[in-house]
Amino acid sequence: MRKLVPVVLTVVLLLAATACTGRSPFDPFGVTHEDPYGESALRYGMAPVPHPDLTYQPDVVLVGGGGRAVRSVTADGLTWRIDAAAPRADDLAPGKVMFVTGRGVGRVLDLRREGGDLLVTIGPVTVTDVIRDGTLARQDIAIDDPVAYRAGEPIWALDEEEADAVLASPSGRAGRHGPLRPAPLPPRPAQPAPVRGGGEVTTVVANFSTGVSLHGGAEVSFHYDRDGTKLSGRAALTFDQPRASFHLDIRGGSVSRAELSIAGGFGVRYTFEAGIRNGHNLKAVLPIPVEFAIPMGTVIGVPLALTISQTVKVTTAFGAKAGTVKGNGEFSLAGSLGYGYAGGTFGPQVSKNFHRKESLINSLRGVPVGVMGLLIEHRVRFDLGFSAFVLKAGLFFEVSTAYGTTIGSALGAPLAVCRGVGIGVWASYGIGYTILAPVAKVINKFLRLLNVTPINPSGRLGPPPYRIHSAEEVIPPGTTLCSTPKPSGD
Repeated sequence: MRKLVPVVLTVVLLLAATACTGRSPFDPFGVTHEDPYGESALRYGMAPVPHPDLTYQPDVVLVGGGGRAVRSVTADGLTWRIDAAAPRADDLAPGKVMFVTGRGVGRVLDLRREGGDLLVTIGPVTVTDVIRDGTLARQDIAIDDPVAYRAGEPIWALDEEEADAVLASPSGRAGRHGPLRPAPLPPRPAQPAPVRGGGEVTTVVANFSTGVSLHGGAEVSFHYDRDGTKLSGRAALTFDQPRASFHLDIRGGSVSRAELSIAGGFGVRYTFEAGIRNGHNLKAVLPIPVEFAIPMGTVIGVPLALTISQTVKVTTAFGAKAGTVKGNGEFSLAGSLGYGYAGGTFGPQVSKNFHRKESLINSLRGVPVGVMGLLIEHRVRFDLGFSAFVLKAGLFFEVSTAYGTTIGSALGAPLAVCRGVGIGVWASYGIGYTILAPVAKVINKFLRLLNVTPINPSGRLGPPPYRIHSAEEVIPPGTTLCSTPKPSGD
Protein backbone atom coordinates (compact mmCIF):
# COMPACT_ATOMS: atom_id res chain seq x y z
CA MET A 1 0.00 0.00 0.00
CA ARG A 2 2.89 2.39 0.78
CA LYS A 3 4.32 1.84 -2.72
CA LEU A 4 0.93 2.67 -4.24
CA VAL A 5 0.66 6.10 -2.60
CA PRO A 6 3.44 7.83 -4.61
CA VAL A 7 2.08 6.40 -7.85
CA VAL A 8 -1.44 7.67 -7.11
CA LEU A 9 -0.05 11.05 -6.07
CA THR A 10 1.93 11.30 -9.33
CA VAL A 11 -1.17 10.56 -11.41
CA VAL A 12 -3.19 13.16 -9.50
CA LEU A 13 -0.49 15.79 -10.02
CA LEU A 14 -0.27 15.00 -13.73
CA LEU A 15 -4.04 15.33 -14.14
CA ALA A 16 -4.00 18.64 -12.28
CA ALA A 17 -1.16 19.93 -14.45
CA THR A 18 -2.91 19.05 -17.67
CA ALA A 19 -6.11 20.70 -16.46
CA CYS A 20 -4.19 23.92 -15.78
CA THR A 21 -2.34 23.96 -19.09
CA GLY A 22 -5.27 22.90 -21.25
CA ARG A 23 -3.33 19.91 -22.53
CA SER A 24 -5.06 16.60 -23.18
CA PRO A 25 -5.38 14.46 -20.03
CA PHE A 26 -4.23 10.87 -20.11
CA ASP A 27 -6.88 8.51 -21.44
CA PRO A 28 -6.82 5.18 -19.58
CA PHE A 29 -9.08 3.67 -22.26
CA GLY A 30 -7.12 5.03 -25.24
CA VAL A 31 -4.61 3.13 -27.32
CA THR A 32 -1.16 4.68 -27.59
CA HIS A 33 0.00 2.43 -30.45
CA GLU A 34 -3.12 1.91 -32.54
CA ASP A 35 -3.08 0.27 -35.95
CA PRO A 36 -4.84 2.65 -38.39
CA TYR A 37 -6.08 -0.42 -40.27
CA GLY A 38 -7.28 -2.20 -37.13
CA GLU A 39 -10.95 -3.18 -36.94
CA SER A 40 -12.33 -0.33 -34.79
CA ALA A 41 -9.94 2.29 -36.20
CA LEU A 42 -10.85 1.31 -39.74
CA ARG A 43 -14.59 1.48 -39.04
CA TYR A 44 -14.81 4.66 -36.98
CA GLY A 45 -11.37 6.28 -37.02
CA MET A 46 -8.36 6.41 -34.72
CA ALA A 47 -8.41 7.82 -31.20
CA PRO A 48 -6.49 11.00 -30.29
CA VAL A 49 -3.40 10.44 -28.14
CA PRO A 50 -2.09 13.00 -25.61
CA HIS A 51 1.12 14.73 -26.69
CA PRO A 52 3.17 17.41 -24.88
CA ASP A 53 3.50 19.54 -28.05
CA LEU A 54 -0.25 19.90 -28.65
CA THR A 55 -2.88 22.00 -26.87
CA TYR A 56 -6.59 21.63 -27.59
CA GLN A 57 -9.19 24.37 -27.28
CA PRO A 58 -10.85 24.50 -23.83
CA ASP A 59 -14.26 23.32 -25.05
CA VAL A 60 -12.91 20.20 -26.77
CA VAL A 61 -13.98 16.96 -25.07
CA LEU A 62 -11.72 14.00 -25.79
CA VAL A 63 -14.01 11.03 -25.34
CA GLY A 64 -11.98 8.01 -24.27
CA GLY A 65 -11.95 4.66 -25.99
CA GLY A 66 -11.69 5.77 -29.61
CA GLY A 67 -13.56 3.54 -32.03
CA ARG A 68 -14.26 1.02 -29.27
CA ALA A 69 -16.53 3.58 -27.61
CA VAL A 70 -18.59 3.99 -30.79
CA ARG A 71 -21.64 1.79 -31.31
CA SER A 72 -22.68 3.13 -34.73
CA VAL A 73 -22.93 6.26 -36.84
CA THR A 74 -25.80 7.23 -39.11
CA ALA A 75 -25.39 7.14 -42.88
CA ASP A 76 -25.35 10.94 -43.05
CA GLY A 77 -22.45 11.01 -40.57
CA LEU A 78 -24.21 13.43 -38.24
CA THR A 79 -25.36 11.29 -35.30
CA TRP A 80 -22.89 9.14 -33.38
CA ARG A 81 -24.05 6.50 -30.93
CA ILE A 82 -21.38 6.18 -28.25
CA ASP A 83 -21.03 4.33 -24.99
CA ALA A 84 -22.39 6.61 -22.25
CA ALA A 85 -19.85 5.06 -19.85
CA ALA A 86 -16.85 6.04 -22.01
CA PRO A 87 -14.36 8.29 -20.22
CA ARG A 88 -15.43 11.95 -20.29
CA ALA A 89 -18.64 11.20 -22.22
CA ASP A 90 -20.41 12.90 -19.29
CA ASP A 91 -18.62 16.14 -20.22
CA LEU A 92 -20.39 16.33 -23.58
CA ALA A 93 -22.99 19.06 -23.92
CA PRO A 94 -24.47 21.16 -26.72
CA GLY A 95 -21.88 23.70 -27.80
CA LYS A 96 -18.90 21.55 -26.85
CA VAL A 97 -16.67 19.92 -29.47
CA MET A 98 -16.71 16.12 -29.39
CA PHE A 99 -13.46 14.42 -30.38
CA VAL A 100 -13.81 10.67 -30.14
CA THR A 101 -11.89 9.65 -33.30
CA GLY A 102 -10.42 11.28 -36.39
CA ARG A 103 -13.77 10.70 -38.13
CA GLY A 104 -15.88 11.69 -35.13
CA VAL A 105 -15.03 15.34 -34.59
CA GLY A 106 -17.68 18.06 -34.48
CA ARG A 107 -19.63 20.65 -32.55
CA VAL A 108 -22.35 19.02 -30.40
CA LEU A 109 -25.72 20.19 -31.68
CA ASP A 110 -28.01 17.71 -29.94
CA LEU A 111 -27.47 15.19 -27.15
CA ARG A 112 -29.86 12.55 -25.85
CA ARG A 113 -29.54 9.35 -23.84
CA GLU A 114 -30.93 6.03 -25.04
CA GLY A 115 -30.36 3.19 -22.60
CA GLY A 116 -26.64 2.92 -21.95
CA ASP A 117 -25.76 4.98 -25.03
CA LEU A 118 -25.54 8.63 -25.96
CA LEU A 119 -26.85 9.85 -29.32
CA VAL A 120 -24.65 12.79 -30.23
CA THR A 121 -25.54 14.88 -33.28
CA ILE A 122 -22.60 17.00 -34.39
CA GLY A 123 -21.99 19.77 -36.88
CA PRO A 124 -18.87 20.98 -38.71
CA VAL A 125 -15.89 22.67 -37.07
CA THR A 126 -12.70 24.24 -38.33
CA VAL A 127 -9.31 22.90 -37.33
CA THR A 128 -8.72 25.94 -35.09
CA ASP A 129 -11.98 25.15 -33.27
CA VAL A 130 -10.19 21.99 -32.15
CA ILE A 131 -6.49 22.87 -31.83
CA ARG A 132 -5.17 25.94 -30.03
CA ASP A 133 -1.42 25.36 -30.37
CA GLY A 134 0.57 22.83 -32.33
CA THR A 135 2.56 22.10 -35.47
CA LEU A 136 1.43 19.20 -37.63
CA ALA A 137 3.57 18.19 -40.59
CA ARG A 138 4.49 15.18 -42.67
CA GLN A 139 6.32 14.67 -45.94
CA ASP A 140 6.06 12.20 -48.80
CA ILE A 141 2.74 10.50 -47.96
CA ALA A 142 2.03 7.74 -50.44
CA ILE A 143 -1.57 7.90 -51.69
CA ASP A 144 -2.06 4.15 -51.82
CA ASP A 145 -3.84 1.39 -49.88
CA PRO A 146 -7.03 3.47 -49.63
CA VAL A 147 -10.13 2.71 -47.57
CA ALA A 148 -13.49 3.27 -49.26
CA TYR A 149 -16.01 4.73 -46.82
CA ARG A 150 -19.59 4.34 -48.00
CA ALA A 151 -22.30 6.52 -46.54
CA GLY A 152 -24.99 4.20 -47.85
CA GLU A 153 -28.14 6.28 -48.32
CA PRO A 154 -27.58 9.53 -46.39
CA ILE A 155 -30.36 12.10 -46.34
CA TRP A 156 -28.13 14.68 -48.00
CA ALA A 157 -27.72 12.49 -51.13
CA LEU A 158 -31.49 12.32 -51.72
CA ASP A 159 -33.35 14.71 -53.94
CA GLU A 160 -35.40 17.32 -52.08
CA GLU A 161 -38.71 15.50 -52.39
CA GLU A 162 -37.26 12.24 -51.07
CA ALA A 163 -35.47 14.05 -48.24
CA ASP A 164 -38.72 15.75 -47.19
CA ALA A 165 -40.43 12.35 -46.98
CA VAL A 166 -37.64 10.88 -44.84
CA LEU A 167 -37.49 13.90 -42.57
CA ALA A 168 -41.22 14.14 -41.96
CA SER A 169 -41.67 14.63 -38.22
CA PRO A 170 -43.15 11.47 -36.61
CA SER A 171 -45.65 13.67 -34.79
CA GLY A 172 -46.64 15.55 -37.91
CA ARG A 173 -44.80 18.66 -36.78
CA ALA A 174 -41.22 19.62 -36.16
CA GLY A 175 -39.90 20.48 -32.75
CA ARG A 176 -40.02 19.05 -29.27
CA HIS A 177 -42.97 17.34 -27.59
CA GLY A 178 -42.40 19.14 -24.32
CA PRO A 179 -39.45 19.96 -22.07
CA LEU A 180 -38.79 16.33 -21.09
CA ARG A 181 -39.86 14.55 -24.29
CA PRO A 182 -37.63 15.36 -27.27
CA ALA A 183 -39.11 14.49 -30.65
CA PRO A 184 -37.78 11.13 -31.87
CA LEU A 185 -35.14 11.35 -34.54
CA PRO A 186 -36.29 10.36 -38.04
CA PRO A 187 -35.24 6.77 -38.83
CA ARG A 188 -31.88 6.85 -40.59
CA PRO A 189 -29.79 3.81 -41.53
CA ALA A 190 -26.31 3.26 -40.15
CA GLN A 191 -23.23 3.62 -42.31
CA PRO A 192 -22.07 0.42 -44.02
CA ALA A 193 -18.68 -0.97 -43.08
CA PRO A 194 -15.73 0.48 -45.02
CA VAL A 195 -14.00 -1.51 -47.74
CA ARG A 196 -10.25 -1.58 -48.14
CA GLY A 197 -9.03 -0.92 -51.69
CA GLY A 198 -9.66 1.51 -54.53
CA GLY A 199 -12.03 -0.59 -56.63
CA GLU A 200 -15.30 0.80 -57.93
CA VAL A 201 -18.06 1.35 -55.38
CA THR A 202 -21.60 1.81 -56.73
CA THR A 203 -24.42 3.84 -55.26
CA VAL A 204 -27.55 5.80 -56.19
CA VAL A 205 -27.78 9.58 -55.88
CA ALA A 206 -30.86 11.62 -56.84
CA ASN A 207 -32.07 9.04 -59.37
CA PHE A 208 -28.56 8.62 -60.88
CA SER A 209 -26.64 5.36 -60.66
CA THR A 210 -23.04 6.23 -59.83
CA GLY A 211 -19.74 4.49 -59.26
CA VAL A 212 -16.45 5.79 -57.91
CA SER A 213 -12.96 4.32 -57.89
CA LEU A 214 -9.38 5.29 -57.06
CA HIS A 215 -7.27 3.31 -59.54
CA GLY A 216 -4.98 5.51 -61.60
CA GLY A 217 -7.03 8.51 -60.60
CA ALA A 218 -10.23 9.66 -58.96
CA GLU A 219 -12.99 8.55 -61.33
CA VAL A 220 -16.77 8.73 -61.19
CA SER A 221 -19.34 7.15 -63.51
CA PHE A 222 -22.96 8.30 -63.73
CA HIS A 223 -26.05 6.98 -65.48
CA TYR A 224 -29.59 8.35 -65.74
CA ASP A 225 -32.50 6.80 -67.66
CA ARG A 226 -35.90 8.18 -66.82
CA ASP A 227 -38.96 9.56 -68.59
CA GLY A 228 -37.41 9.68 -72.05
CA THR A 229 -34.06 11.22 -71.04
CA LYS A 230 -30.81 9.22 -70.94
CA LEU A 231 -27.37 10.35 -69.81
CA SER A 232 -24.24 8.31 -69.13
CA GLY A 233 -20.65 9.28 -68.64
CA ARG A 234 -17.33 8.96 -66.86
CA ALA A 235 -15.08 11.70 -65.54
CA ALA A 236 -11.66 11.27 -63.99
CA LEU A 237 -8.83 13.29 -62.50
CA THR A 238 -5.98 11.00 -63.46
CA PHE A 239 -2.66 10.69 -61.61
CA ASP A 240 0.30 8.36 -61.35
CA GLN A 241 1.64 7.23 -57.97
CA PRO A 242 0.72 10.50 -56.20
CA ARG A 243 2.35 11.61 -52.97
CA ALA A 244 1.37 14.39 -50.58
CA SER A 245 3.13 16.65 -48.09
CA PHE A 246 1.69 19.15 -45.63
CA HIS A 247 2.59 21.59 -42.89
CA LEU A 248 0.13 23.27 -40.52
CA ASP A 249 1.25 25.63 -37.76
CA ILE A 250 -1.40 26.89 -35.30
CA ARG A 251 -0.63 29.41 -32.57
CA GLY A 252 -3.17 30.91 -30.20
CA GLY A 253 -6.05 29.40 -32.17
CA SER A 254 -4.96 30.97 -35.48
CA VAL A 255 -3.19 29.48 -38.46
CA SER A 256 0.21 31.11 -38.96
CA ARG A 257 1.48 28.83 -41.73
CA ALA A 258 -0.12 26.22 -43.96
CA GLU A 259 1.14 24.22 -46.94
CA LEU A 260 -0.34 21.36 -48.92
CA SER A 261 1.26 19.75 -51.96
CA ILE A 262 0.16 16.76 -54.02
CA ALA A 263 2.44 15.49 -56.77
CA GLY A 264 1.64 12.80 -59.30
CA GLY A 265 1.25 14.09 -62.84
CA PHE A 266 -2.42 15.08 -63.12
CA GLY A 267 -4.73 14.91 -66.10
CA VAL A 268 -8.41 14.92 -67.00
CA ARG A 269 -10.32 12.23 -68.90
CA TYR A 270 -14.02 12.09 -69.71
CA THR A 271 -16.60 10.43 -71.90
CA PHE A 272 -20.35 10.97 -72.16
CA GLU A 273 -23.44 10.01 -74.13
CA ALA A 274 -26.88 11.61 -73.91
CA GLY A 275 -30.20 11.22 -75.66
CA ILE A 276 -33.74 12.51 -75.43
CA ARG A 277 -37.04 11.30 -76.85
CA ASN A 278 -39.97 13.31 -75.58
CA GLY A 279 -38.04 13.70 -72.35
CA HIS A 280 -37.04 16.58 -70.11
CA ASN A 281 -33.97 18.62 -69.29
CA LEU A 282 -31.89 17.90 -66.19
CA LYS A 283 -30.17 20.04 -63.61
CA ALA A 284 -28.71 17.95 -60.82
CA VAL A 285 -25.92 18.10 -58.26
CA LEU A 286 -24.65 14.65 -57.26
CA PRO A 287 -22.72 14.61 -53.95
CA ILE A 288 -21.27 11.11 -54.25
CA PRO A 289 -21.72 9.37 -50.85
CA VAL A 290 -18.42 7.50 -51.07
CA GLU A 291 -14.99 8.79 -50.12
CA PHE A 292 -11.54 7.23 -50.18
CA ALA A 293 -9.29 7.79 -47.17
CA ILE A 294 -5.57 7.23 -46.67
CA PRO A 295 -5.16 6.71 -42.89
CA MET A 296 -1.95 8.35 -41.67
CA GLY A 297 -1.92 7.33 -38.04
CA THR A 298 -1.31 10.16 -35.57
CA VAL A 299 0.78 13.31 -35.92
CA ILE A 300 1.76 14.60 -32.46
CA GLY A 301 -1.16 12.60 -31.15
CA VAL A 302 -3.74 13.88 -33.65
CA PRO A 303 -5.34 11.21 -35.87
CA LEU A 304 -5.26 12.45 -39.47
CA ALA A 305 -6.20 11.14 -42.88
CA LEU A 306 -6.00 12.28 -46.48
CA THR A 307 -9.49 11.94 -47.93
CA ILE A 308 -10.53 12.12 -51.58
CA SER A 309 -14.18 12.86 -52.38
CA GLN A 310 -16.03 13.66 -55.61
CA THR A 311 -19.06 15.57 -56.84
CA VAL A 312 -20.76 15.71 -60.25
CA LYS A 313 -23.02 18.48 -61.50
CA VAL A 314 -25.09 17.91 -64.66
CA THR A 315 -27.07 20.45 -66.68
CA THR A 316 -28.70 19.66 -70.01
CA ALA A 317 -30.00 22.17 -72.57
CA PHE A 318 -31.82 20.03 -75.10
CA GLY A 319 -33.66 22.30 -77.53
CA ALA A 320 -35.80 19.57 -79.06
CA LYS A 321 -37.79 16.51 -78.05
CA ALA A 322 -35.48 14.09 -79.86
CA GLY A 323 -31.73 13.78 -80.43
CA THR A 324 -28.43 12.27 -79.29
CA VAL A 325 -24.94 13.55 -78.53
CA LYS A 326 -21.74 11.80 -77.43
CA GLY A 327 -18.06 12.59 -77.05
CA ASN A 328 -14.84 12.01 -75.15
CA GLY A 329 -11.58 13.78 -74.46
CA GLU A 330 -8.38 13.67 -72.44
CA PHE A 331 -5.56 16.07 -71.59
CA SER A 332 -2.69 16.42 -69.16
CA LEU A 333 -3.10 19.16 -66.60
CA ALA A 334 -0.29 19.65 -64.09
CA GLY A 335 2.69 17.94 -62.54
CA SER A 336 1.68 18.93 -59.01
CA LEU A 337 -1.12 20.73 -57.17
CA GLY A 338 -0.91 22.70 -53.97
CA TYR A 339 -0.78 26.01 -52.16
CA GLY A 340 0.96 27.87 -49.41
CA TYR A 341 -0.21 30.30 -46.73
CA ALA A 342 1.96 32.58 -44.60
CA GLY A 343 1.74 36.14 -43.33
CA GLY A 344 -1.99 36.23 -44.08
CA THR A 345 -1.46 35.56 -47.80
CA PHE A 346 -2.34 32.53 -49.94
CA GLY A 347 -0.54 31.50 -53.08
CA PRO A 348 -1.21 28.62 -55.51
CA GLN A 349 1.59 26.18 -56.23
CA VAL A 350 0.45 24.50 -59.45
CA SER A 351 2.98 23.28 -62.01
CA LYS A 352 0.78 23.56 -65.10
CA ASN A 353 1.44 21.19 -67.95
CA PHE A 354 -1.58 21.41 -70.24
CA HIS A 355 -1.45 19.18 -73.29
CA ARG A 356 -4.34 17.79 -75.32
CA LYS A 357 -4.17 14.02 -75.78
CA GLU A 358 -7.59 13.39 -77.28
CA SER A 359 -9.73 16.15 -78.77
CA LEU A 360 -13.26 16.47 -77.46
CA ILE A 361 -14.47 18.52 -80.40
CA ASN A 362 -13.15 15.99 -82.91
CA SER A 363 -14.99 13.21 -81.10
CA LEU A 364 -18.25 15.11 -80.69
CA ARG A 365 -21.00 13.49 -82.70
CA GLY A 366 -24.72 12.76 -82.62
CA VAL A 367 -28.05 13.02 -84.39
CA PRO A 368 -29.69 16.15 -83.03
CA VAL A 369 -33.16 17.20 -84.14
CA GLY A 370 -32.63 20.57 -82.51
CA VAL A 371 -29.70 21.96 -80.51
CA MET A 372 -28.23 19.55 -77.97
CA GLY A 373 -26.35 21.25 -75.14
CA LEU A 374 -24.70 19.61 -72.12
CA LEU A 375 -22.61 20.94 -69.24
CA ILE A 376 -20.90 18.52 -66.85
CA GLU A 377 -18.75 19.53 -63.88
CA HIS A 378 -16.55 17.10 -61.98
CA ARG A 379 -15.06 18.08 -58.65
CA VAL A 380 -12.30 16.15 -56.87
CA ARG A 381 -11.43 17.32 -53.38
CA PHE A 382 -8.40 16.40 -51.28
CA ASP A 383 -8.85 16.98 -47.53
CA LEU A 384 -6.02 16.62 -45.03
CA GLY A 385 -7.13 16.55 -41.42
CA PHE A 386 -10.21 15.26 -39.61
CA SER A 387 -12.61 13.97 -42.21
CA ALA A 388 -15.94 12.17 -42.47
CA PHE A 389 -18.16 13.12 -45.42
CA VAL A 390 -19.69 16.54 -44.68
CA LEU A 391 -17.72 16.92 -41.43
CA LYS A 392 -14.22 17.96 -42.48
CA ALA A 393 -11.61 20.11 -40.78
CA GLY A 394 -8.10 20.86 -41.99
CA LEU A 395 -6.40 21.72 -45.29
CA PHE A 396 -8.07 21.17 -48.64
CA PHE A 397 -7.41 21.44 -52.36
CA GLU A 398 -10.22 20.96 -54.87
CA VAL A 399 -9.94 20.57 -58.65
CA SER A 400 -13.08 21.44 -60.59
CA THR A 401 -13.25 20.52 -64.27
CA ALA A 402 -16.24 21.66 -66.33
CA TYR A 403 -16.86 20.84 -69.96
CA GLY A 404 -19.72 22.21 -72.00
CA THR A 405 -20.68 20.79 -75.39
CA THR A 406 -23.14 21.90 -78.03
CA ILE A 407 -24.08 20.24 -81.30
CA GLY A 408 -26.38 22.02 -83.76
CA SER A 409 -29.54 20.73 -85.36
CA ALA A 410 -29.13 18.33 -88.26
CA LEU A 411 -32.32 19.83 -89.71
CA GLY A 412 -30.88 23.33 -89.76
CA ALA A 413 -27.50 22.54 -91.29
CA PRO A 414 -27.76 20.40 -94.42
CA LEU A 415 -24.04 20.59 -95.25
CA ALA A 416 -22.43 20.33 -91.81
CA VAL A 417 -23.63 20.11 -88.22
CA CYS A 418 -21.87 22.73 -86.09
CA ARG A 419 -20.07 21.67 -82.94
CA GLY A 420 -18.79 23.59 -79.96
CA VAL A 421 -16.92 22.76 -76.75
CA GLY A 422 -15.85 24.81 -73.77
CA ILE A 423 -13.48 23.56 -71.07
CA GLY A 424 -12.54 25.15 -67.77
CA VAL A 425 -10.40 23.92 -64.88
CA TRP A 426 -10.35 25.71 -61.52
CA ALA A 427 -8.60 25.14 -58.22
CA SER A 428 -10.13 26.02 -54.87
CA TYR A 429 -8.02 25.71 -51.75
CA GLY A 430 -7.72 26.83 -48.18
CA ILE A 431 -8.24 25.90 -44.55
CA GLY A 432 -11.62 24.87 -43.20
CA TYR A 433 -14.72 23.40 -44.75
CA THR A 434 -17.38 24.04 -47.37
CA ILE A 435 -20.62 22.10 -47.77
CA LEU A 436 -22.52 21.98 -51.05
CA ALA A 437 -25.59 24.22 -50.94
CA PRO A 438 -28.16 21.45 -51.59
CA VAL A 439 -26.46 19.24 -48.98
CA ALA A 440 -26.49 22.00 -46.37
CA LYS A 441 -30.13 22.73 -47.17
CA VAL A 442 -31.20 19.14 -46.44
CA ILE A 443 -29.05 18.93 -43.30
CA ASN A 444 -30.58 22.12 -41.96
CA LYS A 445 -34.07 20.76 -42.59
CA PHE A 446 -33.13 17.83 -40.38
CA LEU A 447 -31.65 20.07 -37.69
CA ARG A 448 -34.84 22.13 -37.55
CA LEU A 449 -36.62 18.99 -36.37
CA LEU A 450 -34.34 19.15 -33.32
CA ASN A 451 -34.85 22.89 -32.76
CA VAL A 452 -31.14 23.32 -33.52
CA THR A 453 -29.66 26.43 -35.11
CA PRO A 454 -28.84 25.75 -38.79
CA ILE A 455 -25.21 25.09 -39.64
CA ASN A 456 -23.16 27.51 -41.67
CA PRO A 457 -22.42 25.86 -45.06
CA SER A 458 -18.98 27.47 -45.15
CA GLY A 459 -16.29 27.94 -42.54
CA ARG A 460 -13.17 28.46 -44.58
CA LEU A 461 -10.14 30.66 -44.91
CA GLY A 462 -9.00 30.95 -48.50
CA PRO A 463 -8.99 32.95 -51.74
CA PRO A 464 -11.52 32.78 -54.60
CA PRO A 465 -11.15 29.89 -57.09
CA TYR A 466 -7.99 30.01 -59.18
CA ARG A 467 -8.32 29.33 -62.92
CA ILE A 468 -5.82 26.76 -64.15
CA HIS A 469 -7.02 26.52 -67.75
CA SER A 470 -9.93 27.49 -69.98
CA ALA A 471 -10.60 27.21 -73.72
CA GLU A 472 -13.46 27.30 -76.22
CA GLU A 473 -13.62 25.92 -79.74
CA VAL A 474 -16.40 26.07 -82.35
CA ILE A 475 -16.58 24.37 -85.75
CA PRO A 476 -17.29 26.09 -88.12
CA PRO A 477 -15.65 29.07 -86.35
CA GLY A 478 -17.98 31.84 -85.29
CA THR A 479 -21.16 29.77 -85.43
CA THR A 480 -23.36 31.42 -82.81
CA LEU A 481 -25.68 28.42 -82.64
CA CYS A 482 -22.92 26.21 -81.25
CA SER A 483 -21.29 28.66 -78.84
CA THR A 484 -21.06 26.96 -75.48
CA PRO A 485 -21.78 28.54 -72.09
CA LYS A 486 -18.51 29.16 -70.29
CA PRO A 487 -18.27 27.19 -67.05
CA SER A 488 -18.18 29.44 -64.03
CA GLY A 489 -16.16 27.23 -61.68
CA ASP A 490 -18.62 27.98 -58.86
